[in-house]
Amino acid sequence: MSSQVRDRPHCNVRPRTPPVLRPGLPAGRLSAIRLLRAKWVNGTVLHYCFLEGPEPQRGAVRAAFAGWKDLGIGLDFAEVGDASEAEVRVAFDQADGSWSYVGRDILGIATTDPTMNFGWDLTDDYGRTTALHEIGHTIGLPHEHQNPFAGIVWDEQKVYAYFAGDPNNWSHDQTFSNVLQKLDPAEVEGSTWDPDSVMEYWFPAGLITEPAAYRDGLDPAGGLSATDVTWVRTWFPPLEDAPVALESFVSHPMTLAPGQQVDLALSPPGSRDYQISTFGTSDTVLVLFEDVDGDLRYVAGDDDSGEDRNSHLTAKLFAGRRYVVRVRLYWTGGSGETAVMYW
Repeated sequence: MSSQVRDRPHCNVRPRTPPVLRPGLPAGRLSAIRLLRAKWVNGTVLHYCFLEGPEPQRGAVRAAFAGWKDLGIGLDFAEVGDASEAEVRVAFDQADGSWSYVGRDILGIATTDPTMNFGWDLTDDYGRTTALHEIGHTIGLPHEHQNPFAGIVWDEQKVYAYFAGDPNNWSHDQTFSNVLQKLDPAEVEGSTWDPDSVMEYWFPAGLITEPAAYRDGLDPAGGLSATDVTWVRTWFPPLEDAPVALESFVSHPMTLAPGQQVDLALSPPGSRDYQISTFGTSDTVLVLFEDVDGDLRYVAGDDDSGEDRNSHLTAKLFAGRRYVVRVRLYWTGGSGETAVMYW
């Protein structure tokens, strides 16, 4: 591993928003919520906007979004010019390192603030991988080395000392949350450990004591690994079927397995405030989009996971416009049956 690589900084991902869950939830219900809570409903279009930055850096980020999109996944990415219309807002503050919020946490960030930042050049191989990495966080992917099934044993004293120095200059808490803290096993779906994942850090010699193969350092190949591609296609398969029509005041039954979703299209008969709600004993994510000239724009969403209620939205819908409702299931207590209606 070259000294040039050793001197390169690392992503300082923003802390995730923990779910507020009442005590006493069944283990299966908790596991489903933790596994799926950061992920977008399939078919989401994430709009991104640059808050600043020179054109070569913007171009590298555009190419990284295209790299994910070209995998044929069920997520789409579209650049917009107005930050108020973007779920993803990209900054290039060179004094703030590179980072992103994870998954749906970005929806809780003020539209005046970035949800992703790049703190170094993105036009070389390491920079291009950095851009893919931060978008991976936005999709909902965590750091690969924090996989609890990886079997990594750290020399923790050396880890803290290394990341406290240049070029990262991290606090004890930053090093713990980005490197040493293991994910909850209930949040992990995918490979046991992929050392070539785009979500993997590089590490200099001496930080990893086990597996022995990485005692002299870990230097991922860069870019998306074959395992990255397989799993992101599994989580976000391409949408092949058109949404089913949802009529007002007509309950639409759903029989779903955890992680599955239903896609519904509605054209309101009049312009007014409408209620959209799920029914039954279930944990779901309910999301409403407006179809604007073929581009699905996020309108509102609700997540009732871990709560004794149903997902519910109130939104003003306009006659003559087309909307899409997507409902993803976490848990139904074994029945797999729930329903959705708007009125």
